[in-house]
Amino acid sequence: MEKISSMAAILVVCTLVLVIGAFGRKIEWIINFVLRAVLGTIGIYFLNNFLIASNISAAVGINPMTVLTSGILGFPGLVVLYGINFFKIL
Repeated sequence: MEKISSMAAILVVCTLVLVIGAFGRKIEWIINFVLRAVLGTIGIYFLNNFLIASNISAAVGINPMTVLTSGILGFPGLVVLYGINFFKIL
């Protein structure tokens, strides 16, 4: 049990150092990621509503993985998410 707590503490400290470094150097990267994630989530929501209204059952769920995908990749990430979903359906 002691190993797990010490490993968790090391992980938290390393993550904190990385976040502080990211804030110090590239704040625009974080703002860009958050903006892409928010706009991607809004895009998924409206595209899902459009597909449901068109009687197409290919809605992508809004969860942390889809938000991360749209945040990192932007619009191509949304295309990838729906492409994987359509491929899975067929």
